[in-house]
Amino acid sequence: MQMTETYDHALLGILQHAGNIKDFLQVYFGFLYRKTDFYRLLSGPDDKMGFPPGVAEKMALKTFRMFEKLAESDRERQQSELQRREERREEERRKREERKQEKREEEERKEEESRLVPPALQELEVAAEETVEQSIEEEEKKEEEEEEKKEEVERRPSAVPAPATRGATGGASAPTTAAGTSQQRFQCDPDSYNGAVRENYSWSQDYSDLEIRVFVPPTVVKGRQVRVCLQSGSMQVCVLQGEEQLVLMEGDFTHKINMDDSLWSLEPGICVLLSLSKTSEVWWNAVLKGEAEIDVNQINRERSMATVDEEEHAVLDRLAHDYHQKLQGKPQSHETKVHNMLKKGWEAEGSPFKGQQFDPSMFDIPPSAVQF
Repeated sequence: MQMTETYDHALLGILQHAGNIKDFLQVYFGFLYRKTDFYRLLSGPDDKMGFPPGVAEKMALKTFRMFEKLAESDRERQQSELQRREERREEERRKREERKQEKREEEERKEEESRLVPPALQELEVAAEETVEQSIEEEEKKEEEEEEKKEEVERRPSAVPAPATRGATGGASAPTTAAGTSQQRFQCDPDSYNGAVRENYSWSQDYSDLEIRVFVPPTVVKGRQVRVCLQSGSMQVCVLQGEEQLVLMEGDFTHKINMDDSLWSLEPGICVLLSLSKTSEVWWNAVLKGEAEIDVNQINRERSMATVDEEEHAVLDRLAHDYHQKLQGKPQSHETKVHNMLKKGWEAEGSPFKGQQFDPSMFDIPPSAVQF
């Protein structure tokens, strides 16, 4: 039977419930003991249930050895990849040394020739050499940075989102967002929309809420392995690793949060998700004080209609209605309200206008004359 992921979901649920490999194996072999003839020995040639002595044990050991070989192949493949990567780096270092040696030899040759070259021409050659040298250094630096980025991506655990580099604390070390391109990159990811990606977490926001995803090790799969302390002005997220408690993120908020409407949950092996409610409807430029700030002028600051209450909806509807009325030369809301009141006095007993057609053009009504 080939290795398959068909039963991974069910087995993962059993493993999470058992809590460790030892208890998981006890559940698995307990099932074979209670529900199958795995441990039953054949008592005679006519017996149809069970296995000959030692066969069940050999089956289990054979399966264990098969996956042990797979694991060994994985380790060898990883070692081989590390070796190839080191060989590539060594080759790059060797090429750089060769270029430097060639450069030194060229300098020695030119120095010998410069004794016969006029001073003005020497200055031109020196300027050209400096330009070439600077270009070579920039190219080498660029190659080293690309190699480091490639190695960093390969070292990332598969369960951790790729945009961020995992860290142990909520310190101020974070990628800068001063350049517009950085914020544009954050805007393309729902987990950092109107926010940013930091060393060990990402955050996003809208007009009234904030969402933080604190990355956790793949081994953190149960809520009891997580400790979250939320206050209106501060927070702390910790995970348990063995007997030790590891702080992933902590500090003081840049603004207050509403504790009653804020909550957290665990995405097993991925992150702790914090859904926070702002006490004031402002755009945050950072989650924690002292951390790198984003430029709120580069985010989408339009309010979603879902964040507008009924009273504000009514005002917006009235303003939209008045705008269309004004474009068509028709009375706006404040004018209609005053006209209705004036009509009553127009037709009242003793009015000099009674019996005449009401003429709204006789009245100039400013918007401030009516309160809605």
